[in-house]
Amino acid sequence: MKTLIICKSIHHGNTKKIANAMAEILNAEVIAPENVNLEDIGKYDLIGFGSGIYFGKHNKELLKLADSLPCGHKPVFIFSTSGFWLNKFHKPLVDRLKSKGYDILGEFNCKGFHNWTIFKLIGGINKGHPNKKDIENAKKFAEDLKNNI
Repeated sequence: MKTLIICKSIHHGNTKKIANAMAEILNAEVIAPENVNLEDIGKYDLIGFGSGIYFGKHNKELLKLADSLPCGHKPVFIFSTSGFWLNKFHKPLVDRLKSKGYDILGEFNCKGFHNWTIFKLIGGINKGHPNKKDIENAKKFAEDLKNNI
């Protein structure tokens, strides 16, 4: 199964750690949204989309890529790291992908170290995340995807 993981990880590399853990299980290529060639999307059997969560949604470059994707009925998955456990922060990306006909197989989120805005004053939140358990959970998620596709 040829798999592509599109990941935007900016501040601390939290989401890249999760993407790499999933890539290890799925034998996937990991690239940033700005490096995606839209003509190559059709070559993949499974595509993952992930980034940190910024103000309640995925990175703007990832969302922009989702808007520019060709219509397709490919299986995809979504993942993220975040400072907070908010409900429905994957929704903007899910909606974009579903509107293009993509089949969402699953979603994954874990805590990520966050020290922006007011949290910088207290040294950040979720120190040490993603941790070993988060990485194990990401691998388990990827294994489940692999076994169910």
